[in-house]
Amino acid sequence: MALFSSKQKPSEVSVVPEHIGIIMDGNGRWAKKRGLPRQAGHVTGAKVFRTIAKHCEKRGIKVATFYTFSTENWKRPQEEINAIMNLLREYLKESLADFKKENIRTRFIGDRSMLAPDIQELMHEAEEATANKTGMILNIAINYGGRAELATAIRAIAAKVKDGTLDPEAIDEACIEKHLYTADQPEVDLILRPSGEYRLSNFLIWQCAYAEYVFDEILWPEFTTKDLDNALAVYAGRHRRFGGV
Repeated sequence: MALFSSKQKPSEVSVVPEHIGIIMDGNGRWAKKRGLPRQAGHVTGAKVFRTIAKHCEKRGIKVATFYTFSTENWKRPQEEINAIMNLLREYLKESLADFKKENIRTRFIGDRSMLAPDIQELMHEAEEATANKTGMILNIAINYGGRAELATAIRAIAAKVKDGTLDPEAIDEACIEKHLYTADQPEVDLILRPSGEYRLSNFLIWQCAYAEYVFDEILWPEFTTKDLDNALAVYAGRHRRFGGV
């Protein structure tokens, strides 16, 4: 049962968000419902991610940010964390070649310092390989947290003030945005979260100041391009006032 509705049909949608954030949720529950280990849900969810990312580009979205692994996910069982990291390695080694065929620029946002050196190197190679693409920017959020992102930005700004290269009076919203992982990208227009949860979960908390939200009970491994089209139809039917009338 979807938790949203729209008067527009997906085929009639003419307005699409510039930047969409997707919280890929429900992998573990999907596996549990089928008597499978949680890792099986992550494997299926990774396949869905590739399909949905390509469909975002096809629909004309300029930036798509996928919440892959949060700063809080380290609290999960070590076996599950290891499985996720191994899946990430597999994706970077094999699946990324699939995106090289697409006009998609891949970027990773989050704190890489806690990731294994080989994963960090693969992430760097992936970004370099797609740096000259001119189509959609694909942000993959790994070891990402909105609060941690703001703390990182504040430390960078404070360092500039300390060394005299930045006047404290010059610190405004634009200054802060330039120090975020998503610097020079448009603000988030739409947040999409399947799995029946109604939380932002520390995802893009600065960038989502005026984002629209669409929630769905579908678990991520069951999510389809049709579900994305339905969410875009809902977004197109919203009247965004940005504090005005």
